[in-house]
Amino acid sequence: MSTHHAILATAGHIDHGKSALVTALTGNDPDRLPEEQRRGVTIELGFAHLSLADSSSDTVYELGIVDVPGHSDFVNNMVAGVGGMDVALFVVAADDGWMPQSEEHLHILSFLGIERCVITLTKSDLAEDIEFSVEFVKDSLQDSHLASAPIIPVSSITGEGLDELRAELCRQ
Repeated sequence: MSTHHAILATAGHIDHGKSALVTALTGNDPDRLPEEQRRGVTIELGFAHLSLADSSSDTVYELGIVDVPGHSDFVNNMVAGVGGMDVALFVVAADDGWMPQSEEHLHILSFLGIERCVITLTKSDLAEDIEFSVEFVKDSLQDSHLASAPIIPVSSITGEGLDELRAELCRQ
């Protein structure tokens, strides 16, 4: 059995569920500061660890996760968090769609040359039409370097899509 190590960082608009997704995947809330917990918003970089076993290749992936803030006031912290990543976990809320910081974070990932990325359509349990939400995100990415990135609907509340996300992270 071989082991591979990688850094995965989140990206995406505020309140689209980045920290909730990290918590659902790892069991650890990356928002550790009292101010973050009180306000319900990520301010500083948060961290978690995820081990993924890929039985098809007899490989274990040890992922260090960096959860970044999505608010425009904290974009400097976001840039600091994504600078050394191997894979991006780009988060868009299915019930909210593409937003200003989605676009800003896309430009940052592009500028940094991040090629490996999984788009997670969070809050899929709240979307009225998940296929429409997927197409909307595809349209938003069509002229970007992430146009061919996989899009996986997930719900941090129900757990739907998390196994598919884990499998895709192994592929990345």
